[in-house]
Amino acid sequence: MAWYSDEKIEEVRSRSDIVDVIGKYVRLKRVGSGYVGLCPFHNEKSPSFSVSPGRQMYKCFGCGVGGNVFTFIMEYENYTFPEAVQFLAERAGIELPKQEMTQEQKKQESLRMTLLDVNRKAASYYYAKLKSPQGKLGYDYLKSRGLTDETILHFGLGYAGQGGGELYRYLRSEGYDDGILRESGLFKMDERGVYDKFWNRVIFPIMDVNNRVIGFGGRVMGDAKPKYLNSPETKLFDKSRNLFGLNYAKLGTRKNIILCEGYMDVIALHQAGFTNAVASLGTAFTGQQAGIIKRYTDEVLLTYDSDAAGVKAALRAIPILRSVGINGKIIHMEPYKDPDEFIKALGAEEFQKRIDNAENSFFFEIDVLRKECDMNDPEQKTKFYHMTAKKLLVFEDKVQRENYIEALAAKYSIRKEDLKSLVVTYGNKYPEGIQENEVNEKNDNIRKRINEDKGITYSYRILLSWLIERPDIYNDVSKIIKPSDFYEEPYHEVASMLYSQFEDGEIIPARIINHFQELDEQNMVADMFQTSFSSEMNDEEQEKALNELVIKIKEYSIDKRTRELKDLNELQNIIMEKKELQTPEKLHIYLKHG
Repeated sequence: MAWYSDEKIEEVRSRSDIVDVIGKYVRLKRVGSGYVGLCPFHNEKSPSFSVSPGRQMYKCFGCGVGGNVFTFIMEYENYTFPEAVQFLAERAGIELPKQEMTQEQKKQESLRMTLLDVNRKAASYYYAKLKSPQGKLGYDYLKSRGLTDETILHFGLGYAGQGGGELYRYLRSEGYDDGILRESGLFKMDERGVYDKFWNRVIFPIMDVNNRVIGFGGRVMGDAKPKYLNSPETKLFDKSRNLFGLNYAKLGTRKNIILCEGYMDVIALHQAGFTNAVASLGTAFTGQQAGIIKRYTDEVLLTYDSDAAGVKAALRAIPILRSVGINGKIIHMEPYKDPDEFIKALGAEEFQKRIDNAENSFFFEIDVLRKECDMNDPEQKTKFYHMTAKKLLVFEDKVQRENYIEALAAKYSIRKEDLKSLVVTYGNKYPEGIQENEVNEKNDNIRKRINEDKGITYSYRILLSWLIERPDIYNDVSKIIKPSDFYEEPYHEVASMLYSQFEDGEIIPARIINHFQELDEQNMVADMFQTSFSSEMNDEEQEKALNELVIKIKEYSIDKRTRELKDLNELQNIIMEKKELQTPEKLHIYLKHG
């Protein structure tokens, strides 16, 4: 892999005008100081893809992707960061001499490549073990689940033997030391010795979207606990940012993605021809996973188990999908528990019928509420209507909300006017819902997004974006909030670089993105500079919101440092900062207006 100096990378970026580059792929239209077009990363009819020539950044407000010119080429062409640099350098007529990596770059890249090699060899070992006489128990289990040899090979399924150190001895014989093997997450190492993490389990290799093995899942043979076991978090594997089967699902021609609970569901669906199936990795579905799916589709079909736990998981996933603009639908599989059982019993054709009749996820949510109420009891029936009205507040678009009110009124035999009246009543009571013709309440709601528990990282993004939009506030903000107050990564690293740019007098947020070579990281950093709400407030509201934001971040930092305190000198600093917070008028930041 070629590595280049920061100066050379920045030269390539600065000579690759983002409007010109993206304009070769997307039809852009000038709107004000920027450009808009249809997002190339998800299907849409109205343009939500915005390109800023001033910032040399892009953002899609539909699917959430964003970044600089390198990010776009990586996303569109499926290039690595060095490949994107090379592509744009050739386009700009820039010669790229290979540069020696720094010691830290060499160390990190070497570790990543070695871990990928360890995982590849481990996957091959598990597969070979499955096909050997010693793997008969695992092989018979997979065959009993209806899997063909072709499917077993396609997914690289394997078996971890009965012994506790077979893989360890094999990898040691391949020349890997304990330091590397410890980083792989494949082993337990303590004073008693070294043990394979997976043993007597059928193995499911977990691959990233580039078909590289980044982790493993294992299903125990027998009744031991836990039934399923996943690799721990490693330099390669973050289970909240990956999906099992996505490396295949992204290549499919279907317009949607089927979201399952488990490995076997995904594999059974792929074998039956539904190659758009994926699953979360032994954890609850996350917003990061929803954001990844959004790159490929606007519609997700949920096939969670039909038992109480599955219903609960679906109810949790639906608003997560909705928050990133994905339309969710529910595939009902009764009387069977999951897709695997359904396919075995009724086959692919019947499953396709269930897909065709998938239920709108909002109707599913409302029906769950209805089942909690006795509709023959007037009090319970009234309670259900009130819960429904409150639930309708999730729709911010007035036309969309009206359509759902009309549909639900017809479905549950309630007068449309009565249901609408309840929605308005709850909208006034709960300002986090969208108000009709209530501009002041809407502005209050926007400001409350900071004060309510939306997560400290959201506050970090808002402040970083605000610093970019209003560089005149930097001097006052930096007296209160230091880079060290951005307690989470990569926010701390980004804040440090942005503060350095302010001190140097040259604010170029697109340059900061250059420091991150993974696509997801670039998307995340770009979002830090393009998260905004200030334009929806008047001058007085902006100033108040800014000060509330700064205080919130400072309070969080002080609280974290207090809980992790190890130095008495630091305690004195914390005490002084707490005293300053008790007199916020001394810390007040004034915005310049006009």
